[in-house]
Amino acid sequence: MLNKWNSPHLRIKRQILFSASSLIFSKPTVSVAKLDTHEPTIFTTSISPNDPNPSDPVREIVANLIKLGFRRFIGENYVRNFDDLRLNESQVDRIIYCLRTESPEIAVPFFQWLRSEYGFKHSRYSSFVVSHVLAGRKRFKELRFVLEQMLQEEGSESAPSLCELLLKSFRDWESNSEVWDMLAFVYSRSEMVHDALFVLAKMKDLNLKASIQTYNSLLYNLRYTDIMWDIYHEIKVNATPQSVYTNSILIDGLSQQSRLQDAVSFLRETAGEEFGPSVVSFNSIMSRCCKLGFAETAKALVCMMLKYGLHPDAYSYNIIIHGLCVAGSMEEALEFTNDMQKHGVEPDTLTYRILAKGFHLLGQMTGAWKIIEKMLVKGFNPDLVTYTVLICGHCKIGNIEEGLRLRDEMLSLGIQLNAILYTVLLSCLCKSGQVDEALRLFYEMEAAGLKADLVTYSILIHGLCKQEKVEKAIQLYYEMCSKRICPNSFAHSAILLGLCENEMMSEARKYFDTLTMSDLTRDIILYNIMIDQYVKVGNIGEALQLYNQLIEKRITPSIVTFNSLIYGICRNGKVTEARRWLLENITLHGLEPSAVTYTILMNAYCEEGNMHCLFELLEEMRAKAIGPTHITYTVVIKGLCKQWKLHEAVQLLEDMYAEGLIPDQITYNTIIQCFCKSKDIRKAFQLHEEMLLHKLEPTPITYNILINGLCLYGDLKDADGLMFSLQKHNISLTKVAYTTIIKAHCVKGDVHKAVVFFRHMVEKGLEISIRDYSSVINRLCKRCLISEAKSFFCMMLSDGYRPDQEICEVICNAFHRGGDISSTCELAAGMIKAGLVPDRIMRKC
Repeated sequence: MLNKWNSPHLRIKRQILFSASSLIFSKPTVSVAKLDTHEPTIFTTSISPNDPNPSDPVREIVANLIKLGFRRFIGENYVRNFDDLRLNESQVDRIIYCLRTESPEIAVPFFQWLRSEYGFKHSRYSSFVVSHVLAGRKRFKELRFVLEQMLQEEGSESAPSLCELLLKSFRDWESNSEVWDMLAFVYSRSEMVHDALFVLAKMKDLNLKASIQTYNSLLYNLRYTDIMWDIYHEIKVNATPQSVYTNSILIDGLSQQSRLQDAVSFLRETAGEEFGPSVVSFNSIMSRCCKLGFAETAKALVCMMLKYGLHPDAYSYNIIIHGLCVAGSMEEALEFTNDMQKHGVEPDTLTYRILAKGFHLLGQMTGAWKIIEKMLVKGFNPDLVTYTVLICGHCKIGNIEEGLRLRDEMLSLGIQLNAILYTVLLSCLCKSGQVDEALRLFYEMEAAGLKADLVTYSILIHGLCKQEKVEKAIQLYYEMCSKRICPNSFAHSAILLGLCENEMMSEARKYFDTLTMSDLTRDIILYNIMIDQYVKVGNIGEALQLYNQLIEKRITPSIVTFNSLIYGICRNGKVTEARRWLLENITLHGLEPSAVTYTILMNAYCEEGNMHCLFELLEEMRAKAIGPTHITYTVVIKGLCKQWKLHEAVQLLEDMYAEGLIPDQITYNTIIQCFCKSKDIRKAFQLHEEMLLHKLEPTPITYNILINGLCLYGDLKDADGLMFSLQKHNISLTKVAYTTIIKAHCVKGDVHKAVVFFRHMVEKGLEISIRDYSSVINRLCKRCLISEAKSFFCMMLSDGYRPDQEICEVICNAFHRGGDISSTCELAAGMIKAGLVPDRIMRKC
């Protein structure tokens, strides 16, 4: 097995990596014989407590320490005198060396006391002396601490000099091997791996054995490299007893390197060893499998675990459940949860959190709630992470009410929302148009001590601008700037769009000029917004002026820039010039026209009735592999309908579905209207049914077209039936549908039906004006339905509408023509009383 992992190829790689530092274990380091020529630096002074020569301060201090003991020695009276001694590094080295031989139990506290109380920086020599004392007494925790302090001061690449000191001055000391081993271990734990390898190489020269803890630490640091196999080889060669962690570290390393087959092979080959496959090792491989998207492979490894007599723990199951959730296999994840319980492993908080997040990712918040309910039944309280998953999920599907309810629940449980949750809720509120509530939440966030960032401010500014609250948006913008939060393009464009959409073009231009002239931004998005808005209001001159400005500033235009300009040129009726822009300017800037570019030009040709150029552009798109959109096809269908090529239009509709494009309501409305005009009402309703089959909800305009078609070219009874059916199913209708059928009934002389639908229109809350009443009365009068007109006039008065001059004259003239002089005079008198002037006929009467 070891030969397999030490192939020539891998060994060459390792030699290249470490040849410069000579740390490969197979190569000898500095000769031990050569180092033996250096005389070790040692102290031979032996001091007795009754030494008669107290003139040497070192002798005096050592004698007093041994005589008084450490605690009495550091008493207040003596310490005052000790401060005056001002011992240097060499003197302290002598004291500690003497104490090590005479009274080792005092050497360590004295060493620590000098460092902690006086901030004394001990030499390497003193640190190693104390290290040997601690190693001899098996106080390895303190030994590690002393060496860690020394290495913090020495830093990286200090191993050669420290090893030389150990060789020169401590070669034959008791517990020397333990100090060497701990030094290598501490280097490794401090992530000074090259130094640790150097120490290990020196230990090999001295025939000193490293502990498995040291080897494991190095294995862990080198687990992402091939060098780990050198360490593993040394463990095997030295017959160092392995720990439960050794193989687990190797398998984790292979897993993290995505060498999953190698990891499984190593797992199988170590099955017969004392520390063979473990649950931890399996978990490492399964975790990596799931991260790489191999959830099924991870599931198979669970069976392998059971084969080796190992039982998956909660962490094992959570790994698989998480992998299945990420893959969208929620049913399998739930089955695995049930299997977990069958094997006596109870789901923990993490299990429920993973499942809830899985449902959230799929937008299935009902499933998420069921998981939370199970969690509560088990006695687990939802934490911040769980609430974050739920709130984000509800906000993602637009259920802001539930998101706010959960936020209130969190606060009642004493769980403080974080900035991310507030931002999610703010975003959802702004999208749903509840900007005032979003502002209230924003101030609550600040009151809780959470700082709003650029994203939070940008969301609010954008939301306020969409709700036409531009002044408040600008106020927030300046507040953001005052907090030294630099606004980005999103914030600038939100304010700019808000000003433009509120018909504040002059203010928008001033704001835009402030940004561009001060070079605060060179963002093409801002130019695109202004150019597009100028085009929409018909000011193509200003749009072209801005285009020239961005060219002068060497700001690269985007295809959106050209699309807006081409649309504006087409609106001015200059389609030929617009097409020239397509051929010249776009290609000049290295851009490719998009489907939108071609669709704008095709629509312009369609309005002109130039189907030849329209189809020419369509072929050009296909030649350039630019896929037409459903809007492109809608334009073509509109053109075909204008030429009454209905069969071709329907065929193109079918072609759209064949190409994977979904027609929208506008596409269907275009064809339906054309079939209604051609008096083929049956085909129009077939297309309506086709919309429903494709789960495409007809719009009120669709029904306006169908009702108008039935009224003009079909049966009025069918129009009535359709209206009543739509009302019964609470399908939204516009005022146009009602006025169309009312007009039709007036023309047919069915005043009763006209009044019924007029009443429905009023009851639906649609906006009614005096003109609507006047229109009906006028039609009734023209058909000499005087009594019906009079009844409708009275209904208008009872509804609280004051008649105007025109309507009074229309009905008075109708009364006069019908010989109803008394009604004419009565109405004329009423007009005079209301301040209206009767016309000549009424005055004559």
